Amino acid sequence: MLSRETTPSAIVRYLDQYVIGQDDAKKILAVAVYAHYRKIVAAERSRGAVAKSNILLVGPSGTGKTLLCHTLSRMLDVPFATADATSLAQTKYVNEEIEAVLQRLIDKAGGNIASAEHGIVFIDEIDKLKAAKEQTQALSGESVQHALLKIMEGAPVKLPGNRYIDTSNVLFICGGAFVGIENIMSKTHGFGFIATSVDDNQSILDRLNKRIKPTDLFEFGLIPEFTGRLPVIANLHPLSKSMLVSIMSVPKDSIYRQYVEIFRGEGVELSISQRVFEQMAEIAIEYKTGARSLRGIFEELMTPILYLVPDDPGICRVEITSLFEDACLIRRPPPA
Repeated sequence: MLSRETTPSAIVRYLDQYVIGQDDAKKILAVAVYAHYRKIVAAERSRGAVAKSNILLVGPSGTGKTLLCHTLSRMLDVPFATADATSLAQTKYVNEEIEAVLQRLIDKAGGNIASAEHGIVFIDEIDKLKAAKEQTQALSGESVQHALLKIMEGAPVKLPGNRYIDTSNVLFICGGAFVGIENIMSKTHGFGFIATSVDDNQSILDRLNKRIKPTDLFEFGLIPEFTGRLPVIANLHPLSKSMLVSIMSVPKDSIYRQYVEIFRGEGVELSISQRVFEQMAEIAIEYKTGARSLRGIFEELMTPILYLVPDDPGICRVEITSLFEDACLIRRPPPA
C-alpha cells in the first residue's frame, strides 16, 4: 500500500511542492493518512478490522482543502472522488447520491472495485449539513449526517448491477468553513479547559486548548455520532497576501509556470513582475474567496495577450509590469 519511503515527513515534502502554507494541517493530514494505510496492512495480516480515523478539515473557502486531498491522492496513487454536502442535502434520494459518489470512486479506479475500496472520498461543505429552521431542503442536514454514518464507518454498499463496494478501508475526509465556530470556541475555551502546572509543557497545552473540540462541533450543529466518525481535525488558516503571491508562481503546477510553458511553445519568453502578482493577490483578498479567484484574475490578464501572440511570429518576449497597464511586446530584430 505504502512504500517504506512514504513516511509522514515524505508526504509533507510532496505536499509542499504543490500547496503553499498550512504546515500544521499538512502534518496532521500526513500522519493520519500514513496511519490509515498502515492499519489496513496490519489488519490484513491479522484478518482484523480497521479502526478508521476519518479526517475533518476546517478552514475558510479557498484555503486549499480540496487541493490538499487531491494532491495527497495523487502522491499515494489511490482513487479519489469528491462530493458536495450541499447537493446531498438538496435531494430526496440521498442514498442514491451517496451511491453515485462511490461509483465515481470506482470509475477513478478504472472499474476496479478492489482498488476503489482503498481510495479517498472528500466531502466538501460538510458544515452546510447543520439543519437550520428557515431552510426548505428536501432533507434536513441531520438526516444527511445519519445517511453518511454507515459508509463512513465502513459497510458493504450495493450498487447497480448487483455489485457491492465495501467502504471499511475507504478514507473519508470532510471539509468546511464552519463560519462562526470561533465564537463557540471562545466561549468554551475562554478560561482554558486544561489546567496547567509548573511541570507542564506550555506549547502542548496551548495546542490542546486551541483545538476544536467535539462539543464545539455539537453546538455548531453536527450530531455526536457523525462527529465521532471524524476524530482527526486539522485547521486551515486564511491565506496572507504573500501566500497568495506564492500560490501563483511557486508550486510545480502553478498557473504562472503553466503559461510560461505555453508561451515557450510559441517561441516566446514570458516575464511577469512581482508587482503584478501582488496586485492580483490584493484583488483576491478584496473578493474574500482565498485562492479560488486567482486563476480567473490571471486568465483575464493573459487572454488578450495570448490572443495576439500565436499569430505574430515576430514577438520574442512579453513583459508585464502592472496589472493595469498594457503588456510590453518585444519583437525579434529584423534579419541582417
